[in-house]
This record gives sequence, structure tokens and C-alpha cells, in this order.
Amino acid sequence: MNKKYQRYIEYIVNDIKPPYFINMIVQYGLRPDAYELVLSKVFNEPVNIKGNYVYDTNGNIIYREDSDGYWYKSEYDQYGNNIYYENSDGEIIDNR
Repeated sequence: MNKKYQRYIEYIVNDIKPPYFINMIVQYGLRPDAYELVLSKVFNEPVNIKGNYVYDTNGNIIYREDSDGYWYKSEYDQYGNNIYYENSDGEIIDNR
């Protein structure tokens, strides 16, 4: 990856807000092959994307987004327990 593109990706990672998929397309003009790179950096872990679902390495859904912009994200502890949940309606559950 060239340095200019790498700087652009870092800028996006530091700037982007949910809904991530919509913003990666509309705001930043990213191609789908860059989504995993960006979201891995956003979530600070390797991710797997299937459709509009983002999974962590344990197969947990850590982010989901609908075409209308509704989204939710979750965090899990080392035992697979959901410890954080947030959605676009402003609902936040923090069990950390």
C-alpha cells in the first residue's frame, strides 16, 4: 500500500462515524475491498464482513447496518458475553 493511500485510510479510521458502510461509500468513496481494512482498524481487531454484518474472530456480530442507516454495535468479553451494546437510536447498554 502506498503512503498516500495509507494516510488516507488512517484519516478515515480517525474520522468515520456510524453508519460505517454508508459513510465508507458516500462520504469517502471507498471500494468494498477496503472495508475490512478500515473496519479492522476501527474495531482494533481483525474482522470478517458478510453483507452488512461485521464479525470478530470468534464469530460474534460486532456491527450490523441496514440500508436505511440503522446500525448497532456490540463488544464481547473473552468468554463471549456481550458487555457493550449501542445502536443508532441512542440506546446504550454498558456492562463493562
